[in-house]
Amino acid sequence: MSIVSIIVAMDENRSIGKDQQLLWRLPNDMKFFKETTTGHTVIMGRKTFESLPKGALPNRKNIVLSSNPALHYDNCTVCHSLTDALMLTKTEEEVFIIGGGNVYEQALPIADKLYLTIVHHIFNEATVFFPEIDRNIWEEITKTEYPKDDKNPYAHTILAYTRRK
Repeated sequence: MSIVSIIVAMDENRSIGKDQQLLWRLPNDMKFFKETTTGHTVIMGRKTFESLPKGALPNRKNIVLSSNPALHYDNCTVCHSLTDALMLTKTEEEVFIIGGGNVYEQALPIADKLYLTIVHHIFNEATVFFPEIDRNIWEEITKTEYPKDDKNPYAHTILAYTRRK
């Protein structure tokens, strides 16, 4: 079975978006996301897919979750449940859950790893949030802190966790 990993950027209140859009632009985080997920399968909800500016993410197998059986997207596989998507990827080394809020909620209880970018700011306008994380079941394995700079308007920390055995 594959390692199921969640990758997400959120603010200090667990905010992840508003109106199918991110609330910030952090080149450091986008680079980390691309480097981490390239060559792997990414699983996302329909709204997350539709928010991508150029459609399917290149150099990744894209799986979109939707209950609509007629839905079709170029360069994507559509599955009707997270379970179905994970069955399609069970021989892969690691698969990434990339959003949105509902998909994260379904995936958190079964995830093996978390890749979290914490944006050191609070975005009060957010309408979508990452579920509460029980820190007792996760062990931090890496932590990299980034200060605010010319290209990254907010300080942020990129962390990786593995589920405790």
